[in-house]
Amino acid sequence: MWHSRGMVAVGSLAVLGLAACGTAADSPEAADADQGLTVFAAASLQTTFTKLGEQYEAANPGSTITFSFAGSSDLATQLTAGAPADVFASADTLTMDRVAAEELIDGQPVPFATNTLTIAVPAGNPAGITGFEDLADPGTRVVLCAPQVPCGAAAVEAQRAAGVTVNAVSEEGSVTDTLGKVRSGEADAGLVYVTDVLAAGNSVESIDFPEATDALTTYPVAAVAGGNSDRARSFIDLVTSPAGQQLLTDAGFGAP
Repeated sequence: MWHSRGMVAVGSLAVLGLAACGTAADSPEAADADQGLTVFAAASLQTTFTKLGEQYEAANPGSTITFSFAGSSDLATQLTAGAPADVFASADTLTMDRVAAEELIDGQPVPFATNTLTIAVPAGNPAGITGFEDLADPGTRVVLCAPQVPCGAAAVEAQRAAGVTVNAVSEEGSVTDTLGKVRSGEADAGLVYVTDVLAAGNSVESIDFPEATDALTTYPVAAVAGGNSDRARSFIDLVTSPAGQQLLTDAGFGAP
């Protein structure tokens, strides 16, 4: 059983931090009473899924949806440790496969979006980064996602495609943490998704590079075994609906 640390409520939506131990409110009976739905989703989905959650609640009066956004590998670890959820949306297929191998997925995962890496630099690009090869400069402070995180695995593929080795000053557990180091000026550049740069507004700039096409990542979503399958599938239907796909496209995601 499990409860959240640092829950932030927005209307009836809630966003959770990492999971700990449980309370009576987490029981199946309580979930049925308030028509709750718990969604574990990759950190890069926070903006779009929060909007989708608002749409879900509006279309399902009396329902409440709770999100836990984090690195996909961290969420997978929580699921395999027994954390309760109804839906899991990963930033790559390998992490989803890991959860499915533990027989924690109900039905087949559904691909719903793709994402592409870009080089994020602080506003004004003070280090003068112009391309991927600049990330190998020993004097350039580069931050990456950790290799076990989907954006980190994609960064490994990008380096292989470019024939460039990046010596990162730090490796972060999620794409949002990686972008945070760039926004704060702690790093001269970072490899993140194009969607994260778009969501960051004027605080960062983006430098595209051709090898990013070799590191395209596919996002799958699935119902979690033992969760409320009907509500899970209704949310998945929303994600894959024309309205859901339009939100994802507007945020910079590609078609699945």
